[in-house]
Amino acid sequence: QVQVVESGGGLMQAGDSLRLSCVISGGTFSRYPLGWFRRAPGQEYEFVAAIDETGDMTDYADSVKERSAIARDNAKDTVFLRMNNLKPEDTAVYFCAAARFPGLWKRTTNYSYFGQGTQVTVSS
Repeated sequence: QVQVVESGGGLMQAGDSLRLSCVISGGTFSRYPLGWFRRAPGQEYEFVAAIDETGDMTDYADSVKERSAIARDNAKDTVFLRMNNLKPEDTAVYFCAAARFPGLWKRTTNYSYFGQGTQVTVSS
């Protein structure tokens, strides 16, 4: 059974930097395309970043593109999301996800496994 566990959230101030981690166990990590999504109160899931199974390709939402980086460490079964210059509008629960099919995916429907999420709150 695949398990997805995020960590690294918390209370931040505008302008801070953040690094989220996500460990995926129970499957073949190196085969999974991976993604990060977020959900603010009362909002739908929003795509944040994705990385393909090779690690060679990445994609980002326009709202975070210039200040974010997604990376994977296959030796540690971990994917990271770094965000700089945090803004209050980045406040959300951040979810890590793994897909079963090769590619670079931006929709939640492309992913099969999700974590419980980690809260990120950015104060002004």
